[in-house]
Amino acid sequence: MREGLIPAVLGTVVSASGATLLKSKYKLVGTGVLGFGLAHIVLGTIDLIEHR
Repeated sequence: MREGLIPAVLGTVVSASGATLLKSKYKLVGTGVLGFGLAHIVLGTIDLIEHR
């Protein structure tokens, strides 16, 4: 399995969860979770590009 794939996929799942939370009464928590997920997507993508 390629290095960086797991963080990128995990970040996608967490970002989707954060986007769902943005529509609820927990907007601040949703913003934090969304940012955390997007950071994982970025870092996973960097790993995927570096280790081709």
